[in-house]
Amino acid sequence: MPETTRAPQAPFFVSVLPGRPRSFPIAMSLLALLNHLLNFVAPALAVGFLCALAGRLGGARAGAPAWWVQGAINSAVGAAALLAGLVFRGRDGTMTAYAALVIASGTSQWMVSRGWRK
Repeated sequence: MPETTRAPQAPFFVSVLPGRPRSFPIAMSLLALLNHLLNFVAPALAVGFLCALAGRLGGARAGAPAWWVQGAINSAVGAAALLAGLVFRGRDGTMTAYAALVIASGTSQWMVSRGWRK
């Protein structure tokens, strides 16, 4: 019996384009969708707020925003880095996306806390 090879599937963001077959089930409750989205941004929230709190250990700088504003900005930048990793790599949870998260959050914290003004 000849062995059949399976064609590689397109990433999910390509497979939902018009005229393409869907490669995943779309039946998901609102609670399940919220759970998936929160689990996607949880690493960005954790790293962003930990960077903001760790930045306060060196003392607050004049003109820098409050720690929670810094954490929100760092988290938004980190979520954008994770989203870019998802789009470019085609899946969530790759080490390159997490490395980009750490680099982006650290750079964001340095910029928000005005680290160049020592």
